Amino acid sequence: MKRRLLAGLAAAVLTSAGIVAAGTANASQEHPAAPAAHTAAVPKHAVTGYWQNFNNGATVQKLKDVDDAYDIIAVSFADATGEPGAVTFNLDPAVGYDSADDFKADIKAKQAAGKSVIISVGGEKGSISVGDDASAKNFADSINKLMDEYGFDGVDIDLENGLNSTYMTQALKAVHAAHSDVVVTMAPQTIDMQSPQNEYFKTALGIKDFLTVVNMQYYNSGSMNGCDGKVYAQGTVDFLTSLACIQLAGGLDPSQVGIGVPASSRAAGSGYVAPSVVNAALDCLTQGSNCGSFKPSKTYPGLRGAMTWSTNWDAANGNEFAGQVGAHVHGLP
Repeated sequence: MKRRLLAGLAAAVLTSAGIVAAGTANASQEHPAAPAAHTAAVPKHAVTGYWQNFNNGATVQKLKDVDDAYDIIAVSFADATGEPGAVTFNLDPAVGYDSADDFKADIKAKQAAGKSVIISVGGEKGSISVGDDASAKNFADSINKLMDEYGFDGVDIDLENGLNSTYMTQALKAVHAAHSDVVVTMAPQTIDMQSPQNEYFKTALGIKDFLTVVNMQYYNSGSMNGCDGKVYAQGTVDFLTSLACIQLAGGLDPSQVGIGVPASSRAAGSGYVAPSVVNAALDCLTQGSNCGSFKPSKTYPGLRGAMTWSTNWDAANGNEFAGQVGAHVHGLP
């Protein structure tokens, strides 16, 4: 994301419309269902968008202005404190809120409309480090505090300068222990998800029993290996499908995989694709149609959906992503 140009699955079906609880399929029995402070629910097929708590030339929005197509809104970003691993949140005056209470009211309104609002940690310049027991505890305690104070439904991990799977997994499990319905999303870079042995991938697998979705950033990337061992260039259907295949083959549930792309050519240094390309990749992965030269050996009809950086850049681009990709995601069977 540029602060960054960028820069979770279901345990039980809630409604016949395909709404699922914000845990995961294969939910662990270590965490029995209990009354929760939050009532977040994520659709079977969901659209995630990052909301900018700063002005970088994109359309400045309040949360209430975010297009209704977005099911998960990731507030970007939490701020580091002087305590290792701990984060806080400070509203930027540039976004136009008169008070934190007005911001909290917008969170509640989005939640009343069926959306999840989460706090994102990281970004291109994010400096949060969770590398030992103390910082893991500080991270979890501070995220839990923000969830209670602001009403956030969960947390997004967008750490682009390294991640320790042992301690981040430990921290996120502590968050889940305090908030059993927590929405947890991740936005790793392409290099971070090339192998299940990579730290980001290991973290995702480590919290698989409650992970909501991994929306990998299919942009600001060079060419990468697909799951067939061939090299694919970003900006193509094959790049999206063959890299998603690595995550699916590596152990993530289809409901935990989303396609992350920029909302416009201005929103990232490289890797922008038209909504039609994203929709074709979704069709290829879920139904085996509209593929490029790469076609997965099986289909994944439960694929979670798509993500974009950012709702602000999307608004500056006429909400093209929300209108086209959003409608397509929500139309998936």
